[in-house]
Amino acid sequence: MTMWPEVSARIAQVPPPRPAADGEGDDLHAAAQAGDARAAHLLGRLYAQRGDRSAARHWWERAAGAGNVDSAFNLGKWHEKHGSLEESLRWYELAAGTGDAEAAANLATLLLEQKGDAPAAFHWYETAAAAGSRRASRRLALLCEDAGELTRARDWHRRAALDGDLTSAHDLGFLGYSCGEEGDARHWWEFAARGGHAEAAYHLGLLLHALRDPEGAEVLYRLASQHDHPGAASQLGNLALARRDLRTARAWFERAAGTGRVDDQRMAGFVCVELDDARAASHWFGRAAASGDAEAAYNFGLLLIAEHADMSGGEHWLRQAAAQGHYRAAVELATLLTATDRAMEAERWSNLPKTPGWDRPAEPELAARAELAVAAAGRRGETSLDVAELSEILGTWDMVTRRLRDPIDPITWLSEKSGLHVGAVEHLAAVRATLLRPGTAPWPTPTEVERVLETARDLRKRLGLS
Repeated sequence: MTMWPEVSARIAQVPPPRPAADGEGDDLHAAAQAGDARAAHLLGRLYAQRGDRSAARHWWERAAGAGNVDSAFNLGKWHEKHGSLEESLRWYELAAGTGDAEAAANLATLLLEQKGDAPAAFHWYETAAAAGSRRASRRLALLCEDAGELTRARDWHRRAALDGDLTSAHDLGFLGYSCGEEGDARHWWEFAARGGHAEAAYHLGLLLHALRDPEGAEVLYRLASQHDHPGAASQLGNLALARRDLRTARAWFERAAGTGRVDDQRMAGFVCVELDDARAASHWFGRAAASGDAEAAYNFGLLLIAEHADMSGGEHWLRQAAAQGHYRAAVELATLLTATDRAMEAERWSNLPKTPGWDRPAEPELAARAELAVAAAGRRGETSLDVAELSEILGTWDMVTRRLRDPIDPITWLSEKSGLHVGAVEHLAAVRATLLRPGTAPWPTPTEVERVLETARDLRKRLGLS
């Protein structure tokens, strides 16, 4: 039998509630005074609804002292909001000790977030999960992830997912993908997507794209777009562009661009140029350029000069792009300065060194792998990677090995052909393999990506492909 705390019976100090139309307040007050725990609980709730926190607390204490679990839970909530942490913990623990799942989950959360007591929190989350708390199952999964216990994490995520937690189903997809279990990833993303989880639909679309199934990917992107997923709109724009359906591509890119995505603002500008809509192209290039996008600034500058005869505006944006190291913008700016009798400044811009850039998109399946890797590695803030950089790494390897035929060893061949140390080429190949075949090695760190990116750019330059 649960031992409840002693509660003082200051009944005379608490006035009865205002009479309800049906006499409910009078009846409850009489029953509560006579020792009816259920009536005392309901009376406390009635006072709480009328904004009398002190009276509500008194009657809940009266009911909890007589063994009413709901009142003990309410007192935990009351003290969490209006009282002390220790009192809140005490009442939650009393309710949780009777098997109340929500009280156990709330107790665990306070212990973890307010007291930093992870072992005790874990115990009460387990108690709550055993009593059917989906929220507790998910928190246990995340705690296990933090501790590196991925097998247990997947078990708890699975339990939460099967109980209807779509976010845990989405997480299961990523845990499967990161371990190289693409079938498992596909299963759980589909499970969550069918329940209306837009991110799961989008990532399943990326996986199908990576597996060279653009038609299947499009179905998933459309599903995600129904929930206004900007990435899905961008992917649908790319698919329409690949079919040369410019009007549809424009609609999707503009939809994504409207959410502030700079890459899609630039793409919307390019499509509008193709459709001979200079005004709309200027709008989208201008928005992307104002956000610091050098390529958009370059194109905006050219457009202002060619379509609007705005030499001053064109020069401004060419200068902005050139200042960020955009080689073609520097060349155009030098030409413009020469034509306006500013040869000395023009010479300075014409001597801007050409840096090894990446101005071509990777194959769709490679870009999809890059985005999945970024999402998987950074799902819980663990690693911050960049989609464009990973796409450049994958695209570089694809470019430099495209014409090779078996049984040539690409690493040896590239090292000999370029003069790069074989270890650097091996590192590039290893990171590429991890991105294409997850689970074979941990995701690369940002520092590792930076080194490999330098190798990729040096390799293109030495082979004359930059």
